[in-house]
Amino acid sequence: MKKEGAKSTKVQEQNSQVVSRRKFIVNTSLAFGAIAIIPRHVMGKGFIAPSDRINLGVIGLGKQGNILSNKFLLNTEVQIVAGSDVWDSKRDFFKNNVEQLYAKHRNVESYKGVSTYLDYKELVNRTDIDAVIVATPDHWHALQSIDAMKAGKDVFCEKPLTNTIADGRAIADTVKRTKSVFQTGSMQRSWAKFITAKDIVSSGKLGEIKKVLVSVGDPARPYDLPAEPLPEGIDWNRWCGPAPLLGYNDKIAPKIVKTYPDWRDYKEIGGGILADWGAHMFDIVQWCLNMDHSGPVKFIPPSNPNAKRGLQMFYENGIEMVHEDFGRGWGVRFIGSEGTMDVSRSYLETAPETILLSNVNVGKEGIMKAQGNHYQNWLDGIKTRTQPICDAEIGHRTASVCNVANIAYELGETLNWNPEKEKFKGNRQANKMRQRKHRKF
Repeated sequence: MKKEGAKSTKVQEQNSQVVSRRKFIVNTSLAFGAIAIIPRHVMGKGFIAPSDRINLGVIGLGKQGNILSNKFLLNTEVQIVAGSDVWDSKRDFFKNNVEQLYAKHRNVESYKGVSTYLDYKELVNRTDIDAVIVATPDHWHALQSIDAMKAGKDVFCEKPLTNTIADGRAIADTVKRTKSVFQTGSMQRSWAKFITAKDIVSSGKLGEIKKVLVSVGDPARPYDLPAEPLPEGIDWNRWCGPAPLLGYNDKIAPKIVKTYPDWRDYKEIGGGILADWGAHMFDIVQWCLNMDHSGPVKFIPPSNPNAKRGLQMFYENGIEMVHEDFGRGWGVRFIGSEGTMDVSRSYLETAPETILLSNVNVGKEGIMKAQGNHYQNWLDGIKTRTQPICDAEIGHRTASVCNVANIAYELGETLNWNPEKEKFKGNRQANKMRQRKHRKF
């Protein structure tokens, strides 16, 4: 009992320190306008502020983790102070890269201020860290995000939010309990072309939306890669974590990352490209149709059990959404009674063209290039304690569309989904598939 009491006291002390740091960030923001950073010298000689920057830790130091780090490295509101990964080499690369960049831009000979950890819990339990980025494979998102929020951190978590429905609900509920500021990495919501697309749908200029086509990749499949010798420098048990202990294969966890690894293809650790890109494109549909806190209620898979496209999804209001390749890469096609609209990262077009032109005030070229700042949007939320543009509930609902779609493809039968209760009607097997037991490791 004595040990438990000591542990409880320590947690309370950590939470108290985190709250103090949060209050300081908010109060200085309000006092000095918007989200200004207050230099120490302004506060008076000898004054040591709890924080004059948002101290940031990064969990998952592979390709995406480093891409996200680069979004914050030159932002003077942020100080990257720590990183965590199961690869020795990736921890070393991250530390050297961040420290060298800080030294260069601060015009100092050397900078030594970044710590790295094998166990991410050591990172999230640091009381001087305000927020974390979670950029690990999908099967890790829930545990790491929840642990970070319980330790008082704000979270930026990569998409898709989770690869099970239950894990997504657990994240969203934890945000409500902890009041953490949570951003899902579905950054298209911050891009001008997609904001314009939402404006067009909302304006009614496409008329009544009848059907939406979503072109993204294949559904998830069971892991089937042959086991290879385990390389030095990786804790493979930790990499698998709550997922089954899979046989190592370089394709899912390469030591040197040149392209995105293939772990996304497999249901044990990802959600297929259907979820990886669906977290972007289904997200745009959910947003444009004002379904951020709901989703389709019926999922009808194609009659061919081997088909990788053709899943029909119906919203309560009758709008049909189809997982279908319409020949323009990954994107979305809205079909309305008065016109159509195609939108992706490389195009935004309407038929008739006048629908688009009447909604573009700064020129089409500008709309196509402007990507907004999804990352600053999160930082602004941290400063003001408000949720950003793609909060946990939104991320969970979009991931749920992907996860239910994967279940429908796997079972090959029509599913009736209740978005409010987050349960399938009359399908015991499908309801079991909403969650997976986490492996003890």
